[in-house]
Amino acid sequence: MFTTIANIWKVSDLRNRILFTLLMILVFRIGSFIPVPNVNAKALAEIGENPIFGMLNTFSGGALQNFSIFAMSITPYITASIIVQLLGMGVLKKFEEWQKEGEAGRKKLAQITRYGTIVLGMIQAFGLSVTFNNQIPGLITDTTWTGYALITLTLTAGTAFLMWLGEQITEKGIGNGISILIFAGIIAGVERGARTIYETWFYNQEQLGMSYVKLGILLIGVVLLIAAIVFVQQGVRRIPVQYAKRVVGRKMYGGQSTHIPLKVNAAGVIPVIFASSLLMFPVTVAQFLPSNTVTDWIQARLAFGQPLYVSFEVILIIFFTYFYTFVQINPVQLSDGMKKNGGFIPGIRPGKPTELFITRVMNRITLSGALFLAAIASMPVVFMGATGLNLYFGGTGLLIVVGVALETMKQVESQLLQRHYKGFIRK
Repeated sequence: MFTTIANIWKVSDLRNRILFTLLMILVFRIGSFIPVPNVNAKALAEIGENPIFGMLNTFSGGALQNFSIFAMSITPYITASIIVQLLGMGVLKKFEEWQKEGEAGRKKLAQITRYGTIVLGMIQAFGLSVTFNNQIPGLITDTTWTGYALITLTLTAGTAFLMWLGEQITEKGIGNGISILIFAGIIAGVERGARTIYETWFYNQEQLGMSYVKLGILLIGVVLLIAAIVFVQQGVRRIPVQYAKRVVGRKMYGGQSTHIPLKVNAAGVIPVIFASSLLMFPVTVAQFLPSNTVTDWIQARLAFGQPLYVSFEVILIIFFTYFYTFVQINPVQLSDGMKKNGGFIPGIRPGKPTELFITRVMNRITLSGALFLAAIASMPVVFMGATGLNLYFGGTGLLIVVGVALETMKQVESQLLQRHYKGFIRK
């Protein structure tokens, strides 16, 4: 491992990309402590153990607790991405056409997503400030329309800056920029989680022995969970493909054997992030609407940890896993591409039979990946019920951290292999 780390710094391009990414993360962390104007951030300490607040604060890296310029994190961007991708699934023909246009179409959709982020950011920023001020009187020092407008614009600008920051990391740094920012926010919460464990388990000196036992079990469970996540994230079903020999001019092409790698969890951590963001939305809206039967029911039944919340989360994760996997890997296009290039799966006829075979295999392995993601995402509820600790990220946060770390390592690996250096992953 130390040799690999030394090799990284020998490659100037890779070294510059890593340093750029670290610098952008530093900017993100500094911004998490810059307060919004007209806000008494100290008053947030009175909010208590609010599940929605805990989840949002985890993904923002503590920025929400400080009510900083990055308090909303990149949640509006994620929501806008979900809406744009869903609209491209046959709802709006123009969006569907852009999805098929390749890089040019993706740029147009990315631009629409940016505009949607600004609109949703302004709505969420206003709702967040009104909600928190209703729950914590005195949080907003200037409750005039001018004061709320300034807070809304500041929070929206913070989200827009984070969106730009993520795009810069993707382009000039290493890894997916948005995922890296979420990763950095969750890692920043490790210290708060450790402090919570200490205050809950080690405050009573008479129970120190049992506390150390609990801590040992917790550490073993975390290690096993990380191993399971890595095992599933790295799991691949290889479908063999044979290319027929063909002569073009005086040269012969094809004749080689290869394979199609279908990952067990091709969607990565995206379904968990999408599902969590969607489930937070109705409760957040209900909190700043006048109290009535509907809003009270939503806040009571769809709160984090409630059975209905967990049920919807599992359903949404399974849906988004299939949705995102089939967006990334289209069996029709894959089958047509193989047929045009003279490729076929041994024992399967080219064309429609190949498409059906790939679809059937993808359905099976995607179900395994989806159920695994759903189980991991449900673990925080089980964990909090068993330990009494209010750690809102749990398995979801660990899944995001491990998933992002693996994807980033793969990018570093490819950069090293291009220059004939050994990487982290051993085949």
